[in-house]
Amino acid sequence: MNQNRFCDHRLETKQLTLAYDGVPVVRNLNLGIPTGKITVLVGANGCGKSTLLRGLARLLKPKGGMVYLDGKAIFQLSGKTVAKKLGMLPQSPIAPEGLTVRDLVAMGRYPYQSWLQQWSSEDEQKVKEALDITTMTELADRPLDNLSGGQRQKAWIAMVLAQDTDILLLDEPTTFLDLAHQVDLLDLLYELHQQQGKTIVMILHDLNLACRYGDYLVAIQQGKVYATGTPERVMTEEMVREVFGLECRIVADPVADTPMCIPMGCKVKSDILRH
Repeated sequence: MNQNRFCDHRLETKQLTLAYDGVPVVRNLNLGIPTGKITVLVGANGCGKSTLLRGLARLLKPKGGMVYLDGKAIFQLSGKTVAKKLGMLPQSPIAPEGLTVRDLVAMGRYPYQSWLQQWSSEDEQKVKEALDITTMTELADRPLDNLSGGQRQKAWIAMVLAQDTDILLLDEPTTFLDLAHQVDLLDLLYELHQQQGKTIVMILHDLNLACRYGDYLVAIQQGKVYATGTPERVMTEEMVREVFGLECRIVADPVADTPMCIPMGCKVKSDILRH
């Protein structure tokens, strides 16, 4: 992949409302995704993070407002046009039984296929590069079913990379991974961002990892933006209290010097009250 290419595609929403079965989940949301940055969406379960990501990816049609890609309403663009600019990895994706890693990664080249343009040497090269970057080359012929959770996630990331888009949308990419595999995967995404200038938008539940890896945080509360900005600006005790309903203390991460959230459990709060 071209390591000198930097993302110049713009993704934003204006008065965006998204709903399921007529019930609004995201309401009148205005949001600009910083180009060439890692943006992390944070918020309590059910607040609308995944719904917003689906809307950004053109997978959920708005009930009001619009998502814009490079200044154009995303639903006015063809699916393949969007898929050449924006790649989406949903939460807990499912692949057909028996599919190998290489077959999965090759699926990322679908937007470039047509009756006139069949599988090409460029497609082959993009698949090879995606496997190499994710260190999955040696496992390319293994069925996905035979891989560990961390290896499967890397295979799915490789598929999105083979799609060769400037924007990556990742819905909880570290779900079900142990801490070592979470850090390994986030390090990989950070390196991709640093080397290729990709715009990455992802949902993370771990607030401390969100602060460590994110350039920009978007805190969502009940379908609306509560705060946006750098981790230092967004990750405050007040935000955690209002958005998550949790008392905490914010201190400096001794390794990354980014904000670190120390939750205060019931026992801690009781001890404070007694003293």
